[in-house]
Amino acid sequence: MTHKDFIPKSTFKNTVTGTLSCQSPSNIALVKYWGKHGEQLPQNASVSFTLTNCHTKTTLEFSPKTSKGFDFTVYLDGKKEQSFEPKIKTFFNRIVSYVPFIEAYRFIIRTTNSFPHSSGIASSASGMSALAMCIVSMEDLLLSEDISDTYKKQKASFLARLGSGSASRSIEGPLVVWGAHSNIDGSSDLFGTIYPKHIHKNFTNYKDTILLVDKGEKQVSSTVGHDLMHNHPYSAERFKEANNNLTKLISIFENGALSEFIKIVESEALQLHAMMMTSQPYFILMKPNTLEIINRIWSFRKKTKSMVCFTLDAGANVHVLYPENETEIVSEFIKKELTPFCKNGDYIEDVVGLGSKLI
Repeated sequence: MTHKDFIPKSTFKNTVTGTLSCQSPSNIALVKYWGKHGEQLPQNASVSFTLTNCHTKTTLEFSPKTSKGFDFTVYLDGKKEQSFEPKIKTFFNRIVSYVPFIEAYRFIIRTTNSFPHSSGIASSASGMSALAMCIVSMEDLLLSEDISDTYKKQKASFLARLGSGSASRSIEGPLVVWGAHSNIDGSSDLFGTIYPKHIHKNFTNYKDTILLVDKGEKQVSSTVGHDLMHNHPYSAERFKEANNNLTKLISIFENGALSEFIKIVESEALQLHAMMMTSQPYFILMKPNTLEIINRIWSFRKKTKSMVCFTLDAGANVHVLYPENETEIVSEFIKKELTPFCKNGDYIEDVVGLGSKLI
């Protein structure tokens, strides 16, 4: 599919007034995307587990208007949030050619997260995917012809990507690929797709406990971090390595080799942060407690032969990944040894899920 496939070809019905709500999860990348080109296109393919409990609920209220330009107000947890408005305006500017009706409506966007905003859990992924789902559902109300559920999900992922690249991976689940990859049929730079190959039972109902090391605003935004990859001395090799790691995961997902899965997932997390530490300007998003948690996970795994591992997003928080059959032993380990390194001892227990849903 191309960009043109997402431009409406039929006319819109009479104007409507209404409300739509969507709940959309965050996701955690196993192979990382860091660096983009063009309009929110990835420099390498990535794959992620879709989460469940870390989600955003967004309600979109819409009513017709006659004035020109975009008209919207954003509320976060019931309070007007002007700081979100520039990002939403940029998003609307990017998507208006694909959903031209947004210029004819006034919107009230009400959103709430089940987790701390801007703390290394991808709130932009869940937030933008929830908003994109609402907009595509609104388009469905307005169009004069029926569109398939498959197309609606593809378009929602396509639009979400224009707000936040990783948001393209939150529409569906449990494993989603974003970025064209020669060994994965149907993969695309334009939208996320459900991983199409066989997945071993070892990766069914995988668990992710997110340790909240830091709940504050990141010192460097992901947008800035991505831009720093343009002139990065190691970027070309990094993009190649990410695609090679995704190739390796294909056979791992097939045969269930958890020890090999751990090597790739942890290496990917550390490569992501290595890119940050070697960019110009350089920066570090990990905290001392992040490193302490990583070392304790390594020691626990060596001592117990557990298949627990870690990954990181662009922040200090640690995602502790483990198969469902290790829930009891890993949960006990987290409570006893890792929570002292969390802010106020806080963490979120999550599990792989199936993506966005209208509510």
